[in-house]
Amino acid sequence: QVQLVESGGGLVQAGGSLRLSCAASGRTFTSYDMGWFRQAPGKEREFVAAISRDGASTFYADSVKGRFTSSRNNAKNTADLEMDSLKPEDTAVYYCAARRPDSRSVFYAHTYAYWGQGTQVTVSS
Repeated sequence: QVQLVESGGGLVQAGGSLRLSCAASGRTFTSYDMGWFRQAPGKEREFVAAISRDGASTFYADSVKGRFTSSRNNAKNTADLEMDSLKPEDTAVYYCAARRPDSRSVFYAHTYAYWGQGTQVTVSS
C-alpha cells in the first residue's frame, strides 16, 4: 500500500503559478504510476495529468497541456505538478493518486487505488 499527502495549494491570481507536491509513504513508490485529478464544486472529478513509474512518459488533459508539468523524484518518493498560466477555471480541489501498472488508460480515475486527501487551488480573476 501507499499513502499520499498533497501540499502546495492556495490562492493565486490569474496568470500566476503554483506547484503542488505529493509525498508518498512506503518503499515501493517506483511501482506506481502517478496521476493528478481535480474536482470543482458541482462537477465530476476530472483527469489533469499523469506520469509513468519511471517518469519517462507524461500525459495531460487538453485543458492544461502546455501550462501544467508533471514530474516525479523517485529517490524522494514525491510527485509534483507545476501549474503555470493559471486560469479561474482551474479552481478546484486537486488530488494525487497512485496505481499499479494497468493496461487501461491513465485518464480513468477508477484505475487508481490510492488517493491523497486533496488540496484546494483557487485562481482569482
